[in-house]
Amino acid sequence: MKYLFIDSATANLVVAIIIDEKIKYFFNEHTANDTSSIIMKVIADAFKTANITPQELDKIFVSTGPGSFTGIRVGLTVAKTMAFALNVPVIPISSLEIIASSTPDNSNIALIDARRGYVYAGIYDKNLNNISPDKHIKLVDITVSGTYISYDNIEGAIKPNVDILKVIKKHENSSRVNPHTLNPRYLKLTEAEERLQKND
Repeated sequence: MKYLFIDSATANLVVAIIIDEKIKYFFNEHTANDTSSIIMKVIADAFKTANITPQELDKIFVSTGPGSFTGIRVGLTVAKTMAFALNVPVIPISSLEIIASSTPDNSNIALIDARRGYVYAGIYDKNLNNISPDKHIKLVDITVSGTYISYDNIEGAIKPNVDILKVIKKHENSSRVNPHTLNPRYLKLTEAEERLQKND
């Protein structure tokens, strides 16, 4: 089986090609505001390095958020377009679950900085079961103990070392999603939506 994995929801862009349970290409670098300009180059390099064509893909796995509004849209647009054009299943995954895959601990608290003292937080066990639903919350309001994991500079958090194979294994048999109905999971209103609410 040949899979493409895309996570563009955080400051780090993650792209991988998995063939028969082996990682043939892995890119995980801080790209911040450059994600939209480099993602297609990275994906092209992924296919070249793995020595396969997009037409050979069996599935596409993509992060739907939460995280950077722009980053999420970039990755989802690429994944949805490819899934539709190639007629291959696309499988959505939480960006927080991907971060939580970094350790074998039984209480992994994945965090993404949401600014102004808020974070996107998800708590997962060692099998990536969601112990507490992903949410937009003040960092100081998190009372659960566990291993903090984040790409961002959050006090006490370790940097992610994502286990792509672990994530893929959990979702390998998940039901395919119609790419036209696949939407971002922002968990909060955009700034424009917040301003509209204030003006109502």
